[in-house]
Amino acid sequence: MLPFTRPTLSEEDEQAVLEVLRSGWITTGPKVAAFEQALADYLGGGVTVCAFNSATSALEAVLLASGIGPGDEVIVPAMSFTASANVVVRAGARPVFVDVDLDSRNLDAERVEAALTPRSRALIPVHFAGLAVEMAPLRDLAEHHRLLLLEDAAQAIGTRHAGRAIGSFGNPTCFSFHPNKNLTTIEGGAVATNDSALVRRLERIRFHGIERNADGDMNVPLWGGKMNLPDVNAALGLSQLARLDAFNRKRRKLAEHYLERLPRHPALHPPASGPGHSWHMFCVRIDYAALGTTRAAFQQALAERDIGTGVHYPAMHLFGLYRHYGYAPGDFPNAERIGEQTLTLPLFPGMEPDDVERVCAALAEVLDG
Repeated sequence: MLPFTRPTLSEEDEQAVLEVLRSGWITTGPKVAAFEQALADYLGGGVTVCAFNSATSALEAVLLASGIGPGDEVIVPAMSFTASANVVVRAGARPVFVDVDLDSRNLDAERVEAALTPRSRALIPVHFAGLAVEMAPLRDLAEHHRLLLLEDAAQAIGTRHAGRAIGSFGNPTCFSFHPNKNLTTIEGGAVATNDSALVRRLERIRFHGIERNADGDMNVPLWGGKMNLPDVNAALGLSQLARLDAFNRKRRKLAEHYLERLPRHPALHPPASGPGHSWHMFCVRIDYAALGTTRAAFQQALAERDIGTGVHYPAMHLFGLYRHYGYAPGDFPNAERIGEQTLTLPLFPGMEPDDVERVCAALAEVLDG
């Protein structure tokens, strides 16, 4: 069975983790500090990186540190993983969904501007599957309306936009290092920002609100949670970071091969490409209704040919949690169409071009069947 994703782990990764386990210090410590600095150097732009135990924690911490709460509205794409909106609810604010482009699955400034109200306080664009959002118009919009611009780059470590790494532009940008991401720390995440005051607040929030003076005396001036990254995870991240660009080059080559070899069928719609794409996932759309079948049956037919697939993602506004905010079917047609038709095909650095050929051949059989 060829899975839709698999972490790429090496003996060097194993040795890095083993060294930390043998060191006697396995929780947050010198490896986290080294990982934060290495990631800041990788991103460039003079940003500071603050590591967390997940991208979800990182997103939540930025909202809390920025004072987002009850009575506030936060713009979120209707097509993303549910964490992008869950953190808004967790902060006590209201998620305001906006439809996405059908091909890129990303937000655009025109749709965002139409959704703004006097209660809008923040905007969370998501770089879907590693394809960069067109950020310049959103930055202008955020500056004009005094909005927090918080980039959800959970799927975009290594993505480049306008000649720079996503995360290097200064506004808070959150990354994920889950096992299915382009770089993994098993579980983990990070915030990159050039706002030193925000970094200090994030450091308190991620570890019980604790701060210490020069003598080491402890104070807790504000609330904090338990969101820190352990050294064991950071050691794996350091080892993986050294190979991230190579991982992403392989992903791009595999994606290019997919785009060349996908069956030309009216029911199959390939994903959007673009410069700097890190290709976290390869998500096609399939018109199952036109084929007279269902996604579940289509996936089963591929599984019978030893091809694993995923679904990324259902439209968020249709989940029960968000129906309570008054959202309903028909509100965001593109997100709903993507949610109904999306299918994630195998893509990870351990694959070879022959694997892509195998997937495309299986697709052709099932489409024609």
